[in-house]
Amino acid sequence: MILLARHGETEWNQAGRYQGRLDSPLTLAGEDQARRIGAMLAKLHVTPDGWRVVSSPLGRARRTAELIQASLGGRLALTLDERLSEISLGSWDGLAHEEVESLIPDGLGRWERYFHSPDGETYEALVARLSQWLAEVREDDRLIVVSHGVSGRVLRGLYAGLSRQQMLKLDVPQDAVFRLHAGQIDRFDC
Repeated sequence: MILLARHGETEWNQAGRYQGRLDSPLTLAGEDQARRIGAMLAKLHVTPDGWRVVSSPLGRARRTAELIQASLGGRLALTLDERLSEISLGSWDGLAHEEVESLIPDGLGRWERYFHSPDGETYEALVARLSQWLAEVREDDRLIVVSHGVSGRVLRGLYAGLSRQQMLKLDVPQDAVFRLHAGQIDRFDC
């Protein structure tokens, strides 16, 4: 079973900047979101017995995972996995949304922009690393996973067997958890 969460709100989320592989700290609201996710997981009977926390190593996800872990008593093992990192937008990492808008090729759909920076990660590369990670998850694993907006969308889409267009339109709340289990995805809002 995978309980998948996105990192809490960051300063760059609030400012309208693409983060990609760069980082900005969680806001106070983002820290609160992480704690509420931990509290909600406790209501789902997540205990230290048999559960692990796996996070992207990027600071915003790692900090969210640490706050979730603390909310659950601090006894869950935490590991970092590079494959759960956000997509790299290359030279677009850190740019404001308006700046990227001016660089997007004409006719490119809203959700496709992430894969068309001149030196960023491709959709195929993102799918390859997330598919590899997902293939290593065993049926009896019990994982709390903290990832990002685009990588979390794609991970859920791969699990559900969605098309590229379907998965890229999935919502990515910062105050919800998605349970991936037995071929189904359920959403739990905090």
